[in-house]
Amino acid sequence: MATSPLKDFLVTFLMPEKCYDRIFVNFLLDVTCLKIILKSILGLWIITDTFFGQLPQLIKILWRGSAEGLSLTAGLLQLYAFSCPVVYAVAHNFPLFAWAERFITLTQTAVIIFLILHYRGETLKGLLLLLGYGGLMFLLGSYTSKAVASVLHASSLSGIIASKGVQARTNYCNGHTGQLSTLSLSLSALGSLGFLYLSLQDTGSSLQTLSHALSAILSCFLRAQVYYYSTTITNKEKSE
Repeated sequence: MATSPLKDFLVTFLMPEKCYDRIFVNFLLDVTCLKIILKSILGLWIITDTFFGQLPQLIKILWRGSAEGLSLTAGLLQLYAFSCPVVYAVAHNFPLFAWAERFITLTQTAVIIFLILHYRGETLKGLLLLLGYGGLMFLLGSYTSKAVASVLHASSLSGIIASKGVQARTNYCNGHTGQLSTLSLSLSALGSLGFLYLSLQDTGSSLQTLSHALSAILSCFLRAQVYYYSTTITNKEKSE
């Protein structure tokens, strides 16, 4: 018997067939199935954030021709955090499809860092930084032991948290958020909340859960800063 496209999609990406039957055939709200669906949705959202989270920021910088307000230190911390999973995957000989999305994200981040330096008039420094980073990644991928790669991978979340903290402080010191992308920050905030939920459900590690909670709080704080400073500037313009 042929199945509907909707059922094929839901069973493939969001829920097992038994949950589909319970909810859409028998019209029963099964708590276990709802949790499975929520985890699947969050997983898809996290993948979306991984692939496209940095892209709106990159596009905004290119469109405006400015990287004002973006912290170079925060960008370098992000680059470190996104590089660690790639080094870990290469050291453990994972297939390309298992870490391709991380490679895409770190590439976008590397370009953003170059643009920050480029729009500061330090294009040569940006090029040298990219060359040095490429060489370092090659050496790490070729010669890093599995033990060291595991340590680096475990520290990636700390890099993300530090990056968000540095950018939040930069925003506060500047009194504005410059060219920070609202869409990128929104994707990051929702992705961080998704990681926090999955950590609460799966890991059982209080330290990791606390780290994800701190990351989510900082992501939401950055998003709130964009709203606050944009509202403040708008009100000032109206009063003038």
